[in-house]
Amino acid sequence: MPSWLPAVAYPLAQGGYWDPITSTINWCEEDYYATIYSAEIVNTLTNLLFIFLAYKGIKSCIVQGHDQIFLVSFVGYLLVGSGSFLFHSTLKYPMQLVDELSMIYTTCLMFYATFSYSRTRIFSLYLALGLVSLAAFITLYYHYLQDPAFHQNAYAILTAIVLSRSMYIMEMNLRPSWNRGARNSKVKRKQSLTTDERDMSQVKDQRDQEILQKMWAMIGCGLGMFLLGFVVWSLDNQYCSKLRVWRRSVGLPWGIVLEGHGWWHLLTGTGAYFYITWGIWLRHCLNGLQEEYVLDWPSMISIPEIVRASNLEGRTSNHRALKVS
Repeated sequence: MPSWLPAVAYPLAQGGYWDPITSTINWCEEDYYATIYSAEIVNTLTNLLFIFLAYKGIKSCIVQGHDQIFLVSFVGYLLVGSGSFLFHSTLKYPMQLVDELSMIYTTCLMFYATFSYSRTRIFSLYLALGLVSLAAFITLYYHYLQDPAFHQNAYAILTAIVLSRSMYIMEMNLRPSWNRGARNSKVKRKQSLTTDERDMSQVKDQRDQEILQKMWAMIGCGLGMFLLGFVVWSLDNQYCSKLRVWRRSVGLPWGIVLEGHGWWHLLTGTGAYFYITWGIWLRHCLNGLQEEYVLDWPSMISIPEIVRASNLEGRTSNHRALKVS
């Protein structure tokens, strides 16, 4: 290893507490090199971000009064992180199923939240039954095939459909120039509108335009992290043998930076949190609650949260008081 880097040589692989490995896939991180109790220590510990963000999201849903479907979605998100933690710790096939299938189930929940909004109860019921049937089919067929590619493709297709539909709903309902119903209504009422009403309409259009800009910033950050995570994940799979040589060359702790699957957890976990949070804000805006719920996202490196406007004002006041003191 380079002499200018203070480092510790990688320990030799050893027998693990959870042996034998029964999962159908084994990632690029070497097994049981750090402790006998965790097969892939970096891939295991990076899931703690999932658990932290799930706690943050669940707490926000309860405190801020968001729709229950998003509380359930964050519970599913927690299951994804917990399942992945257990899978990478043990490399056992049952834990692999918990990890991978919980991703499908959580995406199905967001699918329901997206496509059931403002629909009739009958439609929502049939949609729920269809998604349950789809999740059951993916579960059984994946267990039959035991081919990770099937799971990866199913997850990618579901995610792409939900994301595309959500962006379409956002644009059609919030962008003033695309909201045909609102625009036609304004034309019909143009003669009867007072000056104050016209001014108020312009203020609302400007507000929604600003909200759209912030939403697209959230989408850009979340989707960008997802795509970057996918690129790192792909490189980790394709160049695994070279990465293992490089890790042992630089030693610990520097080799941890080259654990691509760990970066996949950090990037996609954050990206998924951004997506659910965006979905919460979009739902409030579709319900006409733009003035009651706002985005609390002080900087691009902070974690966004949708909060009641009154709560955000209280946070801002407390922050200013701390600065003064």
